[in-house]
Amino acid sequence: MILSIGEILFDVFPEYKRLGGAPFNFAFHMKRLGFPVCFISRIGNDAAGETISQKLRKYGFGLDCLQRDDDLETGKVIIRTDENGIPDFNILQNSAYDNLAFDNSIKTMLNHKVALIYFGSLVQRSSRGFTTLQHIFKQKRPDAKLLYDVNLRPECYSSKIIIESLAHTDILKLNDEELHTIKEIFGFKKSDKAFINFLFKEFDIEMIALTRGSWGSKLFTENQHAIHRSNGLKDIVDTVGAGDSFAAILAIGYLQKWPLDKILSIATTFAEQICRIKGAVPRDTGFYYSFKRIIEQR
Repeated sequence: MILSIGEILFDVFPEYKRLGGAPFNFAFHMKRLGFPVCFISRIGNDAAGETISQKLRKYGFGLDCLQRDDDLETGKVIIRTDENGIPDFNILQNSAYDNLAFDNSIKTMLNHKVALIYFGSLVQRSSRGFTTLQHIFKQKRPDAKLLYDVNLRPECYSSKIIIESLAHTDILKLNDEELHTIKEIFGFKKSDKAFINFLFKEFDIEMIALTRGSWGSKLFTENQHAIHRSNGLKDIVDTVGAGDSFAAILAIGYLQKWPLDKILSIATTFAEQICRIKGAVPRDTGFYYSFKRIIEQR
């Protein structure tokens, strides 16, 4: 069982809107790739929330851990992309997922044999969300691994959120910009590689993935590392959700004990395919066919 915790919302582009939110995107990919997933979030008692409920049922998700909020609206992000498909996010404040609560449905799920829990920073921007995540971390079974996909958004994080999240992290995913932000929080002046070594030792992390856009990606354990250099990506529609798809393969590769270079290669290929579609998740289930075959080969 995989738990994915956090925001579900509508990504609103100039010409269309799509269901999104990094934890939902991650959960969607994991389910389509054949893994049992419980998605934990909170939506408003509004038309957008009802649409989300219907879509989750259609996609095969149970709604036991989808909370409803009578006061706050379902989340929304206004997205503009530049000529290279790079998105700019305007994440609306005071959304239903900011009010995520630790309830009996979450407690019940944590009693199952959970292999991995995915979470990010955005759902923790409110004091309620932060407290709920911290409670989940403390209540989880000892053998459940935590994947922290940093996903820093302007005015939606703090040093406290990052440091407390790192304290519970087994697998860390971040990009170049996020790495430098966290270095500044710690006042770390040495090289990026030295800082990664510091994170391993300071927080007892098992694996760190560093995505670098057109420069490729790197994957580290305390004693090994692998590098995947990009050959350049053509036919980009937008890059929304590329990191979430990378995180899904990272999780699978970790759980199935793939070699580091295999994780990087498959994760990069999967993310590149996401960049060739509109939005963060594909509508065509055939999109996943070749990747499922790779996973089933173990």
